[in-house]
Amino acid sequence: MRLNVGDFTRIYDPSPDFGAPWYVNDHCVIRDPDGEWHLYGINHAEPSDPDGETTFLHATATDIKGPWHTRETALTLDPNYYGERHLWAPHVIRADRKYWMFYNAGGDDPTREAINLATSEDLYHWTRHPGGPLFRDGYSARDPMVTWTGDQWTMYYCGNDDPLGGHFAVVYRCSDDLIHWGDRKIAFTSEFTGQGFNSPTESPFVVKEEDHWYLFIGPCGRYQPTPDGFVCTAVYESDNPWEFPRDHLITKIGSHAAEIIENRWITSCGAGQGGVFLAELSWES
Repeated sequence: MRLNVGDFTRIYDPSPDFGAPWYVNDHCVIRDPDGEWHLYGINHAEPSDPDGETTFLHATATDIKGPWHTRETALTLDPNYYGERHLWAPHVIRADRKYWMFYNAGGDDPTREAINLATSEDLYHWTRHPGGPLFRDGYSARDPMVTWTGDQWTMYYCGNDDPLGGHFAVVYRCSDDLIHWGDRKIAFTSEFTGQGFNSPTESPFVVKEEDHWYLFIGPCGRYQPTPDGFVCTAVYESDNPWEFPRDHLITKIGSHAAEIIENRWITSCGAGQGGVFLAELSWES
């Protein structure tokens, strides 16, 4: 399958609403049954400050290309809720007639960081899951993404092949009910090793097109330089959603923290990028 990407156009910049330069990083976009679009994401004043990211931005639009309107903050850090230390990378899906937001909330130990859950009936008001974190994992497990993989839910997230460190990896777990998650397994392993924010397996996003599965991860230019290594997403192809071989790389895209929307669009954003950008996707056999 060949993947074509159009030109990126800025669709949203929260800075005017905050009266100063603010960035949007790891984010998600979902459309409600009435056709309104909702965007949630990490947000903070420039420059980048991961440890200071304590709120999730919420914006809405009637057209995915805008105009987008900043709404009340979707979620704010709660240190009393099982030791939340930051709010990173919300991912929202609809299931069982409500909305589920999965996110990383940190913790005292990067080998056991919390993946948390909040739910909503209307996409405006969110309630944390009373059972606490869904699970803890490392190294600095983050950027959860959940999708239906045939007969179960699969959550992909950034981590390492060993929770204590090692090769950067895309880790996954499976669930029947979105609350109880199975053992960690590895969907993709990078040839590079390390810990923390130098990972090339951040922001994993998995979609199915026809009979193949596609994994989007980045920043792919950190170890294989590109004109802008930060703004680089690698795409891998597989015949199943749980194993993406390194030699199945099909393309690289000039995008950071890419989200794939209805298999028709791809986004890009990040600290220093000036907002959220959107491009059209097309697939060719």
